[in-house]
Amino acid sequence: MPNAKSQSAHYDAIVIGSGQGGTPLSQALAAAGIRAALVEREHVGGTCINEGCTPTKTMVASGRVAYLARRAADYGIHAAPRAWTCCAYANANATSFTSFAAAASAALKRRPISTSSSATRNLSLRALSPCATKRARIALSPLIVFHQRRLPPRRATNRGPQRRPLSQQHVHHGIERRSRTSPRSRRRYIGLEFGQLFRRLDSKVTVVQSANSLLTREDGDVAEAVAEILKEDGIHVLLDARAEKVARHASRIHLKIRVGGKTRSLEGSHLLVATGRIPNSDTLNLPAARIATDNYGFIHVNDKLETSAKNIYALGDIKGGPAFTHISYDDFRIIRTNLIEKGAASTTGRLVPYTVFIDPQLGRVGLTETEAHLQNRAIRVAKMPMNYVARALEIDETRAS
Repeated sequence: MPNAKSQSAHYDAIVIGSGQGGTPLSQALAAAGIRAALVEREHVGGTCINEGCTPTKTMVASGRVAYLARRAADYGIHAAPRAWTCCAYANANATSFTSFAAAASAALKRRPISTSSSATRNLSLRALSPCATKRARIALSPLIVFHQRRLPPRRATNRGPQRRPLSQQHVHHGIERRSRTSPRSRRRYIGLEFGQLFRRLDSKVTVVQSANSLLTREDGDVAEAVAEILKEDGIHVLLDARAEKVARHASRIHLKIRVGGKTRSLEGSHLLVATGRIPNSDTLNLPAARIATDNYGFIHVNDKLETSAKNIYALGDIKGGPAFTHISYDDFRIIRTNLIEKGAASTTGRLVPYTVFIDPQLGRVGLTETEAHLQNRAIRVAKMPMNYVARALEIDETRAS
């Protein structure tokens, strides 16, 4: 990267955002001999490594350990209280369990974040792609400014939504635990994943859902099965319920909701808001480059991830749609194929597998039964209860169909 005294630096390509799409793209560009710069506002690795998948799946793992510890006798395991304490499990009703487990989970969560972030940063450096921790802004197409440096690129990409600000203490937005949704997203499962986690760490949990189903993008029988699992875990589920007002009195949060045409109040120590994330495209001054967005600020792209501005592409969460790590990486694959390898890759017909990290997990790829019917497809439906599956019987996990 040019020294601080330089007035401008010239690159063939600029990648804004070092997430799961931007980082490998900058590496591929540099490896192809293209002079590229990688600009990152906050931390190398993006949401997945630092705030999403990596840290939160360790928390989910801690919750499962607590769940299995409570069921130890079901598996023929009987341990002395001291042994349980060594395993970070003392007593489900004891204050020491929650506090000790939370501390252990936090320490466990930090380790993979540090490892993954360091590895990603080292890869970027080895790729010889200059990396600046700056905020980017388009001044006048085709110029991009970050701080006082002006970079005239021939290609640019953008990735990275930001959290919505919350000012109230004890109120957490999903990104503080995990948040990967948007108003256009296919997923609204963050509340379920963390609701089950907190329940397993001995918290009383109520899920407030404005729709009449927990999983509005899944078939009705699937959503009902998931709801039953959460209820078995002791989670109180309220459907067709809309939050109207939040207030804090002393150390307690009071949430007023409307459900069934009636108003009622809920009280708790914390409130997790898992209603979605917004893109930070408003900080980029996109109109200067004539880059079109929708009403939420997501950048319009075609099936080759081209924006409305020539030679400017968008990949990852900034373009809206399902906000998954593997989509960001596949977006990178498409741009690499087309720009570097001179191919003709596109998103047309792309199948997107995904998992909802409740326990047991819910996974899907392709159309739902409902979507297939809406498209007038001739389909055949097969169902198998988990108590017909030998492996599920062997590990005593038959709670889903």
